[in-house]
Amino acid sequence: MENQFEKLDKIKVKAVEEILGQKFPVLDDGFIRVIDYMGGDESIVQAARVSYGQGTKKISEDRGLIRYLLRNYHTTPFEMCEIKLHVRVPMDAWRQWIRHRTANINEYSTRYSIAIDSSQKTAPDEWRIQAKDNKQGSAGFFDDAIGIKLSEREQELQQFARDIYQERLKLGVAREQARKDLPLSTYTEAYWKIDLHNLLHFLVLRMDNHAQYEIRCFADVIGNEIVARWCPIAWEAFKDYVMNSVKFSGLELKIIKQLIAGNDEESLKLAEEFGWLSQKEGKLSRNRERIECEEKLNFLGLKIPW
Repeated sequence: MENQFEKLDKIKVKAVEEILGQKFPVLDDGFIRVIDYMGGDESIVQAARVSYGQGTKKISEDRGLIRYLLRNYHTTPFEMCEIKLHVRVPMDAWRQWIRHRTANINEYSTRYSIAIDSSQKTAPDEWRIQAKDNKQGSAGFFDDAIGIKLSEREQELQQFARDIYQERLKLGVAREQARKDLPLSTYTEAYWKIDLHNLLHFLVLRMDNHAQYEIRCFADVIGNEIVARWCPIAWEAFKDYVMNSVKFSGLELKIIKQLIAGNDEESLKLAEEFGWLSQKEGKLSRNRERIECEEKLNFLGLKIPW
């Protein structure tokens, strides 16, 4: 009986084939490399067309379809692409990384193996000052004199912790216990496999300017060096519709419409109705919604009416 089904070849992406196993350095001793992948832009189109037949096949039409899917939150076709990365990352950044529970992970185990003899170092000009208006962010850097001292003390601490760890191992202390005082700057390694839809969600959060610098460095490499090669059309659409776009709430749109119409007083009344303008000691109280709206108004070149 003649085979009724067409023979399908594995989708290969030349730009990714060329970097398989290649280490992309991150920070002082971290890295990311592609171990394996499944699919590419073609897979997204292929999956989408299953729903309604063969459809169009031109590259330009493929691009239009991918952009339509991403623009309108049709996420399932993007789940047809998967990638497996080998990463070396400091443990403090890794804690944030694995909060994204949509990946398959196998991490280097310090119960079975000796901890990686490497800790992330901070250059004297990289010590950040705690932001006053953001509990989980930073604002500016310390001067050279303080930075040099902090880096020297960091080196002392990391070396001391490593010496204690090695001392315990030589005495025969169980590895699972000997490791307990290693600093969070210690590098760990893992295989991390994830589909494109969830990877893009990871990137929109971790490439954001508000994300911690260290994990942002890893996210930038994954996005700009790997995804850009793997699924260039999807990556272009992601940048256009997600990374480089601005979203407005219903409240923000009401204010913007009044500002565009020249009704400053009405926009001020709306802000008061929304509870954005409460005061403390004669100053506007911190209100996250209002602050985010102010950032968007500045971006649009519109004056802040309050």
